[in-house]
Amino acid sequence: MRLSPPALFGAAAIALASAGAAWFAFGPGDGPAEEALPTPPEPPRLVDSPEYDRCLALLATDAQDALMHAEQWRREGGGEGAEHCAALAQLGLGETEQAAEALEVVAGRSQAGPAARAAVFGQATQAWLLAENPVRAYTAASRALELIPDDTWLLMDRAVAAAAQGRHTEALADLDRAVRLEPTRAEAWVLRAATRRQLDRVELAAQDIERALALEPENAEALLERGIIRQLRGDSEGARADWSRALELAPDSATADLAAQNLALNEAGPLRR
Repeated sequence: MRLSPPALFGAAAIALASAGAAWFAFGPGDGPAEEALPTPPEPPRLVDSPEYDRCLALLATDAQDALMHAEQWRREGGGEGAEHCAALAQLGLGETEQAAEALEVVAGRSQAGPAARAAVFGQATQAWLLAENPVRAYTAASRALELIPDDTWLLMDRAVAAAAQGRHTEALADLDRAVRLEPTRAEAWVLRAATRRQLDRVELAAQDIERALALEPENAEALLERGIIRQLRGDSEGARADWSRALELAPDSATADLAAQNLALNEAGPLRR
C-alpha cells in the first residue's frame, strides 16, 4: 500500500489540509482506494501457491469475495498465505485497524524470507496510516527496515509516519537517506521538499522540488508542492499555474482536491500558514 505524498503530509500549505488516498487497486465501490499512483515493484510473495495467486487476484475486483475465499482457504489449512490475503481484503473493505493488526501478525510469524516479511510490514504501515495511527505506522515501518535497511519505499513510509506526528527532523533523516540511495525517485524528492518546507527551509525545499520536476516534469504532486513553495515566496501567479496544471494532470484525486482548495483560498485572500 502506498499513500500519496500530499495526503500524507497535508501538503496544502495554505489550508494545511490532509486526506487519505491510497493507490492499491480495488474494484469500484470495493474499498477506500480511488486513484492510481506510482507503485513500487511487485512485492515478494509469502508463499508459492496457485491458491494464493487466485486469492490475491480477487482483491483487484472484489474485496468481499477475496475475504470469503481467504476464510474458506484458511479453514482448509491455507496458513499464512490465507491470513495475508484475508488481511488485505479487510483493508479493501475499509477495516483499516483490523487489517493493520492482522498484517503485523502475519509478518511477525511468517517463515518467508526477510524481503517478503518486510513487504508485509510495509503494508501494515500503510494500513496504520489509513487508520490515522502514525505511531503504530512508524513502529511497523521500523520493523520492516530492520529486515531490509536500504529500501527507499520503506524509508519514505517511515518518514511519512514521522511527519504525521510532527517529527519532521526524523522524517528528513529518512528522506535524506532515500534520495542518496535512489536519486532518480521523484517521489522521494517531493516528500523531502514537503518536509523541508514544514521545517521552514523553503529555499532548500525549492531545490528539491525542481529536482523532482527535472525527473518527472508532469508529476502532479511535485507541481502541487511547487505551487505551495511559489506562493510562500510571493509568486501567486506561478502558484496558480502549478495548481491548475496539477488539476489537469490528476483529476479526481487527492492531489487535485488539494490543488483546488489552494486555488480557492488563493483567490479568497492572503496566505495563511
